[in-house]
Amino acid sequence: MVGDPPSPYDGDALARHLFKISNIALTRVLFDQGIYVAMMVFAAGFRELVRRAREDCEWLGTLTFGAAIVWLAVTLVADGLEGGAVLDTLAGNADPSAVRALVQGTILIYNGSTAFAITAMFLGAAGWATLASGVLPGWTGWFAIVAAAICAACVPAMYGGAIDYSGMYNAGGWAPVIAANFPPLAWFLVVGIIFLRGEAASSTADTEARTARPRG
Repeated sequence: MVGDPPSPYDGDALARHLFKISNIALTRVLFDQGIYVAMMVFAAGFRELVRRAREDCEWLGTLTFGAAIVWLAVTLVADGLEGGAVLDTLAGNADPSAVRALVQGTILIYNGSTAFAITAMFLGAAGWATLASGVLPGWTGWFAIVAAAICAACVPAMYGGAIDYSGMYNAGGWAPVIAANFPPLAWFLVVGIIFLRGEAASSTADTEARTARPRG
């Protein structure tokens, strides 16, 4: 989002732009690594909370964890492609065709259909697990399901014609970028606050108490 990104079809302009923002772009890749590590911890903890709340819902927690890992894996690929495009510009003699290919390789992953599909899978599984296990307040489960539906609606954007960052609905359009990013971010923020306040633990304890059966 820094500067005025050129057309993804103009390799020369892309190379000049990435050289200009090389430190920012590489710092963004660096920050991503911290986000991904934190998200792996989050997904593993969420799975464990679901398992403790209801053992028969463990598969939903595992599905959520698996979707998170795939989400992170494909995004790491995009980071590698973007980082490679930036590195190719640092010597001052970048290959425009290589830069263009690397940048276009990130588009369906960064804010694109691949990411939208996996994000929808993650949020759908997390919402279902929440509603089934009671590990979080029920409204957060519905929030996740609605966010998953929005992400799924953005998947066909790759058929929207030429990549145009100023266009509304295409592989690089602004509408899918907003619709498929802000609802998931809001869900993570809300759930993170609930975890920090300890409400998830209370919800899990209540669920365990309701589902406990006397043993002879």
